[in-house]
Amino acid sequence: MRILYIHQYFKTPSEPGGTRSYWFSRELIHNGFEVTVITSRTHQKRLFEKETVDGIHVIYIRNAYSNDMTIIRRMISFIKFMILSTWVSLCQKRINLVYATSTPLTIGIPALFLKWVKRKPFIFEVRDLWPEVPIQMGGLRNPLFKYMALALEKIIYQNARHIVTLSPGMKDGVLKRGIDEKKVSMIPNMSKIDKFWRREKNNQIAEIFNIDLNNFNLIHFGTMGRANGLEYIVNAANLIQKKGIFDVSFIFMGKGAIKEKLIKMKKEMKLSNIIFIEAQPMEIVSDVVNLCDVSIVPFVNLPILQTNSPNKLFDSLSAGIPVVVNSAGWTKDLVEENQCGVYVDPGKPEELVEKILTWKIHPALLVEMGSAARKLAEREYDKSILSKKFISIIKANL
Repeated sequence: MRILYIHQYFKTPSEPGGTRSYWFSRELIHNGFEVTVITSRTHQKRLFEKETVDGIHVIYIRNAYSNDMTIIRRMISFIKFMILSTWVSLCQKRINLVYATSTPLTIGIPALFLKWVKRKPFIFEVRDLWPEVPIQMGGLRNPLFKYMALALEKIIYQNARHIVTLSPGMKDGVLKRGIDEKKVSMIPNMSKIDKFWRREKNNQIAEIFNIDLNNFNLIHFGTMGRANGLEYIVNAANLIQKKGIFDVSFIFMGKGAIKEKLIKMKKEMKLSNIIFIEAQPMEIVSDVVNLCDVSIVPFVNLPILQTNSPNKLFDSLSAGIPVVVNSAGWTKDLVEENQCGVYVDPGKPEELVEKILTWKIHPALLVEMGSAARKLAEREYDKSILSKKFISIIKANL
């Protein structure tokens, strides 16, 4: 049985970025499936290149994309990948099922063509509720384009054999489009308990990235995009420094559209308590997270972003450190109900400062929350658990 997996941003553990599709593909292979992934990467000589990565057949399309591109350049990247991936998809033979994972929403178009031209069924994975996210963030304003995007969303949902969402809010968003609940499942982003865990701190890594292990260290790792609301953390760092507290550090690890803005804010505020680290492979990310006391997972205060299912949250649970969220959605309920983190008001960075000062005085609270985080990751969100659920959905829809 052959699965065609379409994902514009497919990453392996040796590359910076989310690896959900890698682990799902590996699980498919473990269950006897042959997997071909169609994806893109910026730097390669030929327009199309084929590689086999840990048993996964990967077709790379040369197509530049990064989070710090302008909206126009990103749209061009999406359209280019849509066209080329459709052509490559139609050239594939012996396909039994297509698995198309957004974003962008246009990732569903090659799947639609395979259904209409070759009668191949597809499962559509909703990682974010597009086009509602770009609409609420102001990236999609033209009334005609809005209408077309909403129409495309509904056509994809209606034609999909099954739909996988990453959060309860995303599932509700799909159901509101008139889709039968029996056709929709929820598999959140995964914890990787064998990749992120509490252990002895790596002093060499601390030295390389200039992290003072005597400090109280907070980290945000992953994409620094417009939706992440990372100005909140810089403002909290400013408040901490103004209080004359110099043993607290805020670490930003990754890349993205607003990284330069954050660096500029740091310089203008003359902050000495912020460290920027470039995007790293998973192994290094895990070591750096293990050096830290708390993980921060903020978002811009928009209703649609309350449906998010951030990778960094689930990796933080695996790492056994408390998680701070400022999105009043299901992640707030998750950390509060499981006592593995806290919610802070997205408009009040002083709330984060208050939490930090409390934790510095009562470090046992961090130990308790960190232990609860790890147990939750092991019990509900580890990739071994979610991959089995994924396989059951694949088999049920062949």
